[in-house]
Amino acid sequence: MSKGITSRNEDYSQWYNDLVIKADLAEYSAVRGSMVIKPYGYAIWERMQADLDARFKETGHSNAYFPLFIPKSFFSKEASHVEGFAKECAVVTHYRLTNDEDGNIVVDENAKLEEELVVRPTSETIIWNTYKGWIESYRDLPIKVNQWANVVRWEMRTRLFLRTAEFLWQEGHTAHATKEEAVEETKLILDIYADFTENILGVPVVKGLKTESEKFAGALDTYCIEALMQDGKALQAGTSHFLGQNFAKAFDVKFTTREGKQEYVWASSWGVSTRLMGALIMAHSDDAGLVLPPKLAPIQVVIVPIYRSEEEKSQVDEYVNALTESFKKKNIRFKYDDRDTHRPGFKFAEWEMKGVPLRLTVGARDLKNGTVELARRDRQTKESISQEGLTEHVENLLDTIQENIYTKARDFRDAHITEVNSYQEFKEVLENKTGFISCHWDGTEETELKIKEETKATIRCIPLDAEKEEGNCVYSGRPSTQRVLFARAY
Repeated sequence: MSKGITSRNEDYSQWYNDLVIKADLAEYSAVRGSMVIKPYGYAIWERMQADLDARFKETGHSNAYFPLFIPKSFFSKEASHVEGFAKECAVVTHYRLTNDEDGNIVVDENAKLEEELVVRPTSETIIWNTYKGWIESYRDLPIKVNQWANVVRWEMRTRLFLRTAEFLWQEGHTAHATKEEAVEETKLILDIYADFTENILGVPVVKGLKTESEKFAGALDTYCIEALMQDGKALQAGTSHFLGQNFAKAFDVKFTTREGKQEYVWASSWGVSTRLMGALIMAHSDDAGLVLPPKLAPIQVVIVPIYRSEEEKSQVDEYVNALTESFKKKNIRFKYDDRDTHRPGFKFAEWEMKGVPLRLTVGARDLKNGTVELARRDRQTKESISQEGLTEHVENLLDTIQENIYTKARDFRDAHITEVNSYQEFKEVLENKTGFISCHWDGTEETELKIKEETKATIRCIPLDAEKEEGNCVYSGRPSTQRVLFARAY
């Protein structure tokens, strides 16, 4: 395996790109701005999928699938929605290729679509057009549907996992009889996202509300979870939107109430994407490569044999086979890397780069001494330990590593939330310390945009747990009732 990646301190952006490539997670494809998620990277995404999917189903949601192509006219029905996505849409205009006089493949100009089709940037419009046929009365509600899909948002400046023209995600779309139910749903999903991100990814988040200028196009309220990366930039890790009756009105989706009245349906939508892979990488990893929390790692323990003869190899194999049988009973995910095409040092470097939480090394001398060498990826330490009770030790250590990874990220996040009371302080922290800046804001879009123009910092969220506190806006000096979190962000 090729050795070395750029240091985080030297060039954080290059470090990230190097790590994604060398940890075998993803690579750029022949299609500009798109990526190939490689098997190891996809295995991590599959574990995210499985955990979230179970949580959605436990809370009464079902999976479905809706078309990739959306008639362009659907977008014109919800004005703010189309305005929010218009510049990112890929549009299909023709349905056939043909040969020109020279035998080249060209678009057949006689095969123009009557109506252009948009490659979905998100599915609210096609889904609410569909829901019109599903909903007649209160008996048809609620509808709680999720889909796992790909979407396209045409990006010119791309970065693997964080911002690509095509990416994978899940998008939930629910329909309710009352405003209260829809708001409750929106907040329920936000809590699911926060718990998943903290307890599975090991990434601490702040739950909050987006400002008017930062909320989802077509939503009344957008709730979010915001995480902090090691370079002091924020990353929006998930969003849950209260859509009110906007899409129901746009697509004329009404239901008959228990009292026999006709009312518009209330809605929510919500999603997380492969951006979570970027959050995972940037919150935990180091200059030696990826660091994976055990709950998410496709391989929790890798075992590397050391031997000088076939006889020694057989002895190690026998021990490892017995050990891994006990691992299976404890549902510990392992790999026995007995490839004879690579030396142990290469394997050590490879699995360190790939972030496997624990590495066990077993040789003839270890068997004689009744020990194994155990290396922890999160601390880059190794020690010789007894074979007795090894499975239980590994099981407990995986829990310890999960907690340690989260605690380290949380402590970093907490140390980088800085309260400021003046614009001068604001700019100094932004330039010298980075992280979240907690400050008063006058609530106007004008002030929000001026700060963004001057500093490139945006309001990441209005924290849901923020206490009311009288103060003055750091920029305008006007009265404010609570602090918000600013940061530069991905």
